[in-house]
Amino acid sequence: MCLGIPMQIKEIDGFTARCEAKGIEREVSLFMLQHETLVPDDFVVVHVGYAIQKVTPQEAQSAWEIYDEMLSLSNPPTDH
Repeated sequence: MCLGIPMQIKEIDGFTARCEAKGIEREVSLFMLQHETLVPDDFVVVHVGYAIQKVTPQEAQSAWEIYDEMLSLSNPPTDH
């Protein structure tokens, strides 16, 4: 399964950005969005190190809520 992760841009240097999600930072290529206006604090969907789509903060939040729910369902608490 392929999964794009919403991340917030923290810094931009040419076609490379430092992005953050849930306390994790990554270097992300902006090459695929070179015709999109991107600034720090924007949100992008990242797949295998590439920003593939600009999204709104609300879309990013909704995606994280769904991912968190999926994770909680795949790791049910144990009664030990």
